[in-house]
Amino acid sequence: MVIEAVGADMKETLRRLKLGRVLDTLPQRLVLARQQSMPHADFLQLILSDEVSRREDATLGLRVKRARLDPGMTLEQWDSSTPVTYDRALFNELVSLRLLEAHGHVAVVGPVGVGKTFLAQALGHLACRQGYEVLAIRCDRMLKTLKQARLDSTYDAEMDKLLAVDLLILDDFGLDSMDATESRDIYEIMTERDRKGSIIVTSNRGPDEWLGTFADPVRAQSAIDRFTSRAYDLVMDGESYRQRLKPAFGNRAGTGQKEAGLVN
Repeated sequence: MVIEAVGADMKETLRRLKLGRVLDTLPQRLVLARQQSMPHADFLQLILSDEVSRREDATLGLRVKRARLDPGMTLEQWDSSTPVTYDRALFNELVSLRLLEAHGHVAVVGPVGVGKTFLAQALGHLACRQGYEVLAIRCDRMLKTLKQARLDSTYDAEMDKLLAVDLLILDDFGLDSMDATESRDIYEIMTERDRKGSIIVTSNRGPDEWLGTFADPVRAQSAIDRFTSRAYDLVMDGESYRQRLKPAFGNRAGTGQKEAGLVN
């Protein structure tokens, strides 16, 4: 197939119109148009559709980057053969993202390594694709950032970031006991986001155990009650997926050690 060249005048015109990326596919589209005797209006629609798709992909990429989502944790990459149990019907409901429209929450609870973070982030990716603003952050890092922000007078700005997004994903919630300041921050986040935005929490502990991690039991009861009253509970159980990687890793390490004369 002979690819048609695009003239310098056309290239300059497209660049001035900020349509320079059209040149990525324009030569192939010109060939296709000639082969199919495509009407001018259809050809123009094809070129513009290419540009819309490129811009939407670029926007999605920026949204995912701002959300701090792991690009490898999408629903398409979830291994459904993983020996982990959870309510599939409930997860299908969560995938619909109706909870975001209703400003509902999710508690993803289970032991270490069953994929809690993976499924939470997969929901985050789906939300980004639907045009929602998302932020994923580990709970201890968030609290550390807020504590530092108090010292450099950026606390309000940091809190605004947590409150402004449509979906906030808090990973590893309730692992450590929180001091009075941290308890107050969690209280602020859960109360301010109540009925205004959604939160997905992943935790090794169920909501009934979170109370003991707060320094202030009154604020704890208020925050947890607001969250749980509007939250789905996705309970996961099974063996750690990390353990499935261990034999292969062990074999490679063992082979390397044997070759180096470190094992008999």
